[in-house]
Amino acid sequence: MRNARSPRLNLEMLYADGPIGSPYLFDLHDPAKFLLNGDDVPRNPQGVALIGDPRNDVHLFSLTLHVALLRAHNRIVDRLRASGIPEDEVFERARITLTWHYQWVVVHDFLPRLVGQPLVDEVLTGGGKWFTPEPLQAFIPLEFADAAYRYGHGQIRHTYRLTAGGPEVPLFPDLVGFGPPRQRLDLTQVFDVPGRPPAQRAKRLDGRLPASLIGLPEQVTGAVDETAYKSLAVRDLLRGDTTGLPSGEQVAELLGVPPLTEGTWPGGTPLWFYVLKESEAFGDSDRLGPVGGRIVAEVLLGLLRADRAGYLSLEPGWQPTLPANGETFGLTDLLIPDGSR
Repeated sequence: MRNARSPRLNLEMLYADGPIGSPYLFDLHDPAKFLLNGDDVPRNPQGVALIGDPRNDVHLFSLTLHVALLRAHNRIVDRLRASGIPEDEVFERARITLTWHYQWVVVHDFLPRLVGQPLVDEVLTGGGKWFTPEPLQAFIPLEFADAAYRYGHGQIRHTYRLTAGGPEVPLFPDLVGFGPPRQRLDLTQVFDVPGRPPAQRAKRLDGRLPASLIGLPEQVTGAVDETAYKSLAVRDLLRGDTTGLPSGEQVAELLGVPPLTEGTWPGGTPLWFYVLKESEAFGDSDRLGPVGGRIVAEVLLGLLRADRAGYLSLEPGWQPTLPANGETFGLTDLLIPDGSR
């Protein structure tokens, strides 16, 4: 199997081929900036999103994050111009600035929360034990794409509050995308921001999925012959089976970590489900366990190291240059710099 996208953390879903190769993404009168339509992305006359990766329009959450990153790029363009950067360098400098901050957040904010700081430090200092692609030869392992990184499906809540004091609505079908958004999401409802009330918490990782994901709408699944194919759990299990992934117990044995003894399946537990149950057993349902954590940490850091344009390759000691609301730069500083959106 070949990756349809480049296996790099380079924000390709935003930039596509840049202002020259993908001019429809950018402002005709200011091509260093992305074109926006208020709180939405540009769309064709039939409502199809004009973005680098149309899958980011699947629901309100992914679309809102996409718009927030577009705004972050545009803010960086303004900062660079104010600092006197020559106009012919502004776009490329802004792209690199946003990409490196995004990569830094993955390494220093996202991964420590997900797999624990000790594992991140181990892979950063000693390198990966199982995944160490050479530069320009990176790929996305199936154990990551079809199992471990799908842990996020187990964190999705059945309902969400979109604005302060507003009602809670189910993700599907109420917030399904592929068209102009009918509602607005205030990102402070899903991300903790200094000076604002705590955000809604993700669902605990316990091997169960909410009703919204067990009966996906046809806009997401397309027409299916079997009702079971509307279940995201079934689709994840079939994906792992189709690609011939090893069981969770087999991976645990390979890694030399204690395998689960409860909540497993006779003959071997599908790796995706094993990662969820392992989190419940070893990560207090709040972070990944030794199998899932190892796969995710080594793959993300390995991909970054194999990217000759990434900060870990070019300047591993680099630090964020954009302002932070707290002691260290984090995701909310990129998405919600003023704490209001």
